[in-house]
Amino acid sequence: MKLGFAMPHMLRLKATCQPWEAQVTGADQTRLARWAEQLGYAMISLPEHHIVPESHVELSGPHYFHAYSGMAYLAGATERIRVNSCIAILPLQHPVVTAKSLATTDWLSSGRVTVTFGVGWLAEEFEILGVPFRERGAIAEEYVQAIIELWTAEKPAFEGRYVSFRDVAFEPKPVQRPHPPVWFGGDADPVLRRTARYASGWWPFLTKPEDIPARLDFIRSQPDYNGRLTEVYYGFATSRVGEGHSVQTDPRARPGMSRQEIIDRLGWFSELGVTMSSVPIPAVNDIQEYYDYTQWVAEEIMPAIA
Repeated sequence: MKLGFAMPHMLRLKATCQPWEAQVTGADQTRLARWAEQLGYAMISLPEHHIVPESHVELSGPHYFHAYSGMAYLAGATERIRVNSCIAILPLQHPVVTAKSLATTDWLSSGRVTVTFGVGWLAEEFEILGVPFRERGAIAEEYVQAIIELWTAEKPAFEGRYVSFRDVAFEPKPVQRPHPPVWFGGDADPVLRRTARYASGWWPFLTKPEDIPARLDFIRSQPDYNGRLTEVYYGFATSRVGEGHSVQTDPRARPGMSRQEIIDRLGWFSELGVTMSSVPIPAVNDIQEYYDYTQWVAEEIMPAIA
């Protein structure tokens, strides 16, 4: 079991955000990224929304990064830790631009990019950006194919309804071969089928932990399963967030649990097929206490779950 680093103030979700996080600045996050690397955390992942309608701010909060920009910055501020999205909304950006952004970061970081794509759920965000919400699944299907083609083909060409190109050059290719790890985030059957076709990782959100094995069986039972699924990320706090970012109560996922409680729950996750998780951000008083807490996790939890 590997642990991702729970970076404070990546978002201000009502279900999980602690009051002290809003004071954390970008400069603080830069220092924390280097600290996470020093302590041996495996990955930092960035959530994404481009714009949030006022009707969703109470639950979702207004504060989100552009995932690829944030990933590139944190990769540049560090040397070893991997960067990921959680998730990047695949249909909302042109796939050529997405492929170029991620290939650039992978090249400059010496191959430390993972990307978790999602199809999106916030209809108003799609409307504002001029992307048909009801076609997001079909768009995502084409876009991931086009991105992989650009990353892997010497002479990339693609013909689709939403994107087409031929007689083009695309470099630099990503450092990682055949391409950076592609994961999908989400829970619906079409997402899992897409995971089976293209991905090496799955990041569930609304799936209950005890249902993960059955959903993994579903992925691996698909006739076009690629045989490459090796990573499943389920964060400790995931079960405290419901549909539409609603607040859910789960005492088994509360922040500030004891060492043994955390170890036992992570051990259970591992038995279910989870390969990576993260420990919830606790209700500390300030960022310095969070430094202390993340060091405690590295010293007391990581060795017990390795």
